[in-house]
Amino acid sequence: MNKQDIKIQYIYHSGFRIETEKHIFIFDYFQGQVVLGDKQTIVFSSHSHPDHYNPVIFSWQNDKPDIHYVLSHEISSVPKGVNVSFLSPYEEIVIGDVYIKAFGSTDLGVSFLVRCHGLSLFHAGDLNWWYWWRDIPEEITKAELLFKEEIAKMKGQKIDIAFFPVDQRLEHHYCTGADYFIQEIGPQYLVPMHFGDDLTTPVTYAEKMKDSPTKVIKITEEEQEILLSV
Repeated sequence: MNKQDIKIQYIYHSGFRIETEKHIFIFDYFQGQVVLGDKQTIVFSSHSHPDHYNPVIFSWQNDKPDIHYVLSHEISSVPKGVNVSFLSPYEEIVIGDVYIKAFGSTDLGVSFLVRCHGLSLFHAGDLNWWYWWRDIPEEITKAELLFKEEIAKMKGQKIDIAFFPVDQRLEHHYCTGADYFIQEIGPQYLVPMHFGDDLTTPVTYAEKMKDSPTKVIKITEEEQEILLSV
């Protein structure tokens, strides 16, 4: 299969714009600059936390009437007349030539697997190994179990580009979830996310993983553009 060029724009936090030959996918927008473009556009929101979802996305339909929204099942108060599909964990949908499956989360909502024209993308939302130091041992054990159970449901999935949390609030466990995801799923590329204003975290992780079979992308600034061939 011939490789295809993929253009990724890091918007902010967990927000990304991915452009392929025929499509634009926007994930978990809540602030920043976005250019919609003239290709078929699908906007994803993994859950209703305000750092992953902003209702302003629905105003984009004024300029692009054929835009489609794919939202977590628990997002409410969607305006009437919006082209929207809601997904619960493990539900699937096909929009044109785009296949979408929701997987679960270890927090709220869902994560998304997207396939089109041989390309496979995964956006984790708030799916992560949430190892909080303040938690009691039973909660830490439960968080590990829930995360590993969810990743086990994805075993065997081919993923070209994964967008996955590396959260500095977890201190030296900031990348425990990402490390395990790479170990078990083995995406071709992993793009760090969920680090807010702290741009040192994705740089540190990319440098830590420089010898990994999975290429970890170094995010250094907002609105950064990344060109990948997959």
